[in-house]
Amino acid sequence: MGKTGRDWTQIYTIYGMEDWHTPIFLLLHAIVFSASSVVFLLYFNWICYSFEMISPSLFSNSVARFAAGFTGSVTALSAVCLFYAAGNMFYSSVALRWDMAQRMVSAVHDWSTVKTVLDVGCGRGILLNTVAMQLKKEGSSGRVVGLDRKNTTLSTLRTAGMEGVQEYVTCREGDARRLPFPDNYFDVVVSAAFVHKVGKEFGTKTAAASAERMRVVGEVVRVLKEGGVGVVWDLVHVPEYVLRLQELKMEDIRVSERVTAFMVNSHIVSFRKPTQHVLGPNEVRLDWRFNNIC
Repeated sequence: MGKTGRDWTQIYTIYGMEDWHTPIFLLLHAIVFSASSVVFLLYFNWICYSFEMISPSLFSNSVARFAAGFTGSVTALSAVCLFYAAGNMFYSSVALRWDMAQRMVSAVHDWSTVKTVLDVGCGRGILLNTVAMQLKKEGSSGRVVGLDRKNTTLSTLRTAGMEGVQEYVTCREGDARRLPFPDNYFDVVVSAAFVHKVGKEFGTKTAAASAERMRVVGEVVRVLKEGGVGVVWDLVHVPEYVLRLQELKMEDIRVSERVTAFMVNSHIVSFRKPTQHVLGPNEVRLDWRFNNIC
């Protein structure tokens, strides 16, 4: 499973964060709300008096005290929620990704025969390098290919070098909806917190966005060798993937327990592509490409 028990500061030093803006935004608002709740606590009587002065007919002494106490309580609760959200976003961005990468690698029971691996949406390479470390541990001559639409090749290869697995890693730009690889090419295909981003230009809850995500699932199945294993960790939409994998007659479909990531539910789904068999008179061959949706 690669390196375990690592110091989280080392992980953040190597991989950094792709999105600092969201946790910083949440943290700043949490500080503002915290300061406001402290003001309500320290100057409670003065605030109650101010409410009474603003509208004596509306705010009696008891109503003013209730309004000030309620507002201060909501402000304090909002601060706690914002601090939690900022912490969860910060943790999910790197530390949780590292932990989930370990779990995903452990979902593949036999790495000794694995020669080709694809990481769809590799980003800065946390999962990519975890797989590479597993190949290195096995003494394998295999390689893992990281694919991403963004031009992250240099930063990804830099992290691979820092992890000492650069000889096992290759990076390539491409569209996950049209993977630039032939059918039945990889022994293992993995993807971490990526597929839900596909089709966002159509809106996350639209049929068009769902269709785009299903194209990615179809492409993962297409490039996977018969008997190969797919492992996908993603947010929110995992039930859709399970239904599609069932339609495509994948085997050993397994879904992990729920893990909160980026303030939403996430799961790992793993499956195995069945070996081909001779078609019976009432059977049809499935098209993994999934081109005719919508």
